[in-house]
Amino acid sequence: MSFTLYPAIDMRGGKCVRLLQGDYGKETVYGDSPFDMAKTFAEAGASWIHMVDLDGAKDGQRVNDHYVIEAAQKLDVKIQIGGGIRTEADIVHYLENGISRVILGSVAVSNPDFSFGMIKKYGRQIAIGLDAKNGFVATHGWLNTSEVKAVELGKRFAEAGAETFIFTDISTDGMLSGPNVEAVKQMAEVTGKEVIASGGVSSIDDLLALKALEEKGVKGAIVGKAIYEGRFTVKEALEKVGKIG
Repeated sequence: MSFTLYPAIDMRGGKCVRLLQGDYGKETVYGDSPFDMAKTFAEAGASWIHMVDLDGAKDGQRVNDHYVIEAAQKLDVKIQIGGGIRTEADIVHYLENGISRVILGSVAVSNPDFSFGMIKKYGRQIAIGLDAKNGFVATHGWLNTSEVKAVELGKRFAEAGAETFIFTDISTDGMLSGPNVEAVKQMAEVTGKEVIASGGVSSIDDLLALKALEEKGVKGAIVGKAIYEGRFTVKEALEKVGKIG
């Protein structure tokens, strides 16, 4: 797997939104149609799109899944989805409808044994989402902070067979302040697996700094606000990042 750009679509109330540091009270709406946004990203050349059901993450059940499935079935692009995935039925629902990768986040903390079983059964179609606040895993749409350290949980899941981790430093998310490169690097080193960085990317240089860690295991970056705010386009990012390495 080469370094991959994942344009992000966060869904709330059927719209494309971004939250500031995961705060549901600090929301900006960027589009009325998740499918139209996904189509734009696919047409720009993205090979993957990262989608998050924010309502699902908060409520603990699928809410915006039909938008995800529509994108997966109608567009020539791979989709990974997180938010509100708590049961095997949720996983099967997405995988049977064309989604390439399902992200287990809150349930990885609340029910690790279940998550270990899903990794064993579905392999690389499962990613573990580790969202850290001051180094500790946050759950349920980042509304709760656990007493589990992100790197320790990452190590446990790597030993259980997880191959892909999505690591978010909540303090950087939506801030356009640059990613926490050291924390991302640490997660890759501790797990020895593929880590996709999320949060804080504000420029092409940020992407190149993460791309420089590709040999360490940092295999991609999720980008949201920087694209929506016009810092760079998906096409520009793909062109620049693709030239490195």
